[in-house]
Amino acid sequence: MNKVLKELFSLGIYILCILGLTFLVIKFVGQRTVVDGSSMETTLQNGDSLWVDKISYRFKGPERFDVIVFPHDDVYLIKRVIALPGEKIRIDENGNIYINGEILEEDYGREVIDADHIGVAWEDIQLGDDEYFVMGDNRNNSTDSRYPIVGNIKKSRITGKAVIRIWPFSKFGKFR
Repeated sequence: MNKVLKELFSLGIYILCILGLTFLVIKFVGQRTVVDGSSMETTLQNGDSLWVDKISYRFKGPERFDVIVFPHDDVYLIKRVIALPGEKIRIDENGNIYINGEILEEDYGREVIDADHIGVAWEDIQLGDDEYFVMGDNRNNSTDSRYPIVGNIKKSRITGKAVIRIWPFSKFGKFR
């Protein structure tokens, strides 16, 4: 009977250690999140499962074109960083994105931004020292920094960087 109790105690300690390590990984190292919607098409599809790196941004800030995850209301949004702290961003009536007065050279947008989807970026937006301007790749179907409901994202709000697609397995790996 004594041996059975020792085994049960050892098993209990083992399970507590595994649960503790799992909690630490999810809280501080990374987490899984699922794409909900079409705002990041064609890069990411509805239902894609991603691994989010929560460590990197503790040491350095996001870089332009990083795909970040941040909480908004009761969900996590997944968007691409377009403008960095201290920069000035504007979108003209032709859908061109300007950073500090120069056209942004990028090819992540699924389509040209329609005049109806420029939002508050029709005039210069000056980002603060700790703010990022983010957009979905599906530019005409994304609620992002162009709209006051989301606005500019402070670094402290960023959960992490989406780095690996883990589902579906046919698309497993890093994405552009």
